Amino acid sequence: MLVIGLCLGYAIVTVAVLPVWSLVPIAGAWLGLGWLLRWGKPANPRPPVRVWPWSLVPLCLWGVYVYLAESFGIVEIGAIFFHLQAGIAEHGGSGRLLAAALYTLAMLALLAAFTWLARRDHRWRLADRLLVLVLIVSNPLFYSMGQRSAAIVTDDGAWLDRRYVAPTVEQAPKDPPNLLLLYLESIERTYGDRTRFGDAYAFLDALGRRGHVFEGVRQLENTGWTMAGMIASQCGTPLMPAGLLHDNQFEPLGRVVPGIRCLGDLLDEQGYRLSFLGGASTEFAGKGIFYRGHAFDRVMGRAELESRLEDSDYVNDWGLFDDSLYDFTIEEIRRLDEEDAGPWGVISLSITGHAPNGYPAQACLERQGEFDGEDILYSVECSAWLAFDLIDRLEGEGLLENTLVVIASDHLTMRVSAWEQLIASERDNTFMLLGEGIEAGQRTRRQAATIDLFPTLLEAMGFTIDRHRAGLGVSLFSAEPTLVEQHGLADLAARMHEETALQQRLWEGLIPDSRQQESGQAAPR
Repeated sequence: MLVIGLCLGYAIVTVAVLPVWSLVPIAGAWLGLGWLLRWGKPANPRPPVRVWPWSLVPLCLWGVYVYLAESFGIVEIGAIFFHLQAGIAEHGGSGRLLAAALYTLAMLALLAAFTWLARRDHRWRLADRLLVLVLIVSNPLFYSMGQRSAAIVTDDGAWLDRRYVAPTVEQAPKDPPNLLLLYLESIERTYGDRTRFGDAYAFLDALGRRGHVFEGVRQLENTGWTMAGMIASQCGTPLMPAGLLHDNQFEPLGRVVPGIRCLGDLLDEQGYRLSFLGGASTEFAGKGIFYRGHAFDRVMGRAELESRLEDSDYVNDWGLFDDSLYDFTIEEIRRLDEEDAGPWGVISLSITGHAPNGYPAQACLERQGEFDGEDILYSVECSAWLAFDLIDRLEGEGLLENTLVVIASDHLTMRVSAWEQLIASERDNTFMLLGEGIEAGQRTRRQAATIDLFPTLLEAMGFTIDRHRAGLGVSLFSAEPTLVEQHGLADLAARMHEETALQQRLWEGLIPDSRQQESGQAAPR
C-alpha cells in the first residue's frame, strides 16, 4: 500500500506541477483510505486468486507519461513519433539514463504491489475492468494518440493546407544582405521578466535595444522541439511527423520535409552560400538530412568540428560547448567573407540552454563563477552573454557589414529548475533582428508563432514575397493578420489534430508512387 501511495503521490505532483512536499499528504490520504476500507484485508475475505490484472498495461503507460512529463514538462506525441522515425543516434541525453532506470524500478515495484492487492482483495479484482477504462481515458498520452488516429478518418483534413502559401521570392533587392541566424537553445523571451528571473536575460535585452524585438511569438503544437522549431521558422509550417507516409517504418527517414521549399531553398536560388553549424551531432533527429536536403553547402556538427578543438576533452554529453562553437562560427564567416563570391547565410545552433540544467561553457564559469549543476538561470545568462559577445566580436572585425542578424529561440524550454515560475504566465519565444536598415529600439507586440519568422526575415532581407506570406506564416512587418491572431492557439491545435493534407504536402517525396496514385496525387518529380 505504501508503494502504491508513493507512486500515486509522485504522479499527481508531477502532472499537476505541485510542490514536492504535496507527495506526503497525498500518499497519507491513500494509506488512510486503505486503512479505513481495509484494502488488502477485507472483512469478508475470499481465497486469494493468482491473477494478472488487466490494469497493469494502462498503469505502465501512465508510467511512461509521468516520466515524459517529468523530463520535458509538455508532452508532444508528435515529437515522440518524429524522433522514432528520424533517429535518435548520438543523442546527448545520457544523463537521463539513471532517471529512466529508477523509473523502471519504481514501476516494477508498483506493478508488483498492485498485483498483490488484486490477488488478496476480491474488490479490486471486481473493479479491475472499470479501472482499466479510467486509466485509459484519463491518460493524456491516449488522448493525443486518439486525436492523431481521428485525423485519419476526418472528412476534410485540409484546413491548414488550404491556407498554405508556397514560399516564393517575387523580387530580390539589388544588393541582398548576408544572413546570420542564431538559434539559442530554449532561451525563450519569458526569461526577460526581471521580477521572476533577475538579470538572466539582460544581455539579450541589451542586444534587443540595438535592433527590433518581436514580442508575443507563441508556440504552436508540433513546433516545440529543436527540429520542429527550426522547420517552423525556416519553412513556415509545423513539423507534422511522417507517420504512416514513411514507406519503410523500420528505417530512419532519408529526407526531412522534402515536399516543401524552405529558407535554404529560396536563398540558394538567389546565389547564397549556406552553412550550418551546431555543437551536437547532425545525425540526431535528421538535422543533417534536413539541411543538406534544403540546399545548405556545408553542414557541420560534432563529427566535423570536434577534431578541430584545441582540447579534445572539452566537450559535453551533446558535443561542443558554445564558446567553441562560436569560435568556429566566426571562422566560417571569415572564410565566406574572404571568398567574396556573393551573399552568404550562416545558421548556428547553440546548446547552453538545453534542459534540464544547461551546458554552460568554460568562458561563463570564468565570468560567472561556480555552476551548481542545476540552476537553469545560470545557463540562460551564459547563453545570452555568449551571443552578445559573438555579435560584438563579429562587429569588431567588420564581418557584419550588410548582414541581417536574427536571434531566436528554437522553442520554449522544457522542464527546468525554474519551471513553476515559467508556467505562471503566458510564454513567448525570443525573436529579434539587428543590422543595417533595422531601426534600433523598435518593439512589435503581436500574437504570432514561430511559423511567422520565415516570411518576416525574408522581408527584413529586402525580398518581396507573395502577399507577405510564406507557408502558413505572415510577415510581422505587414498588417496582415497571423493565424494565431485570427484563430488562437487552441483552435489551431484542434485543426492540426484533424489535418492530413498538410502532412502529405510536407512528406510528399516519401509517399510511394502507388499510394500517391491511389490518393489521387501526382507522383513526385
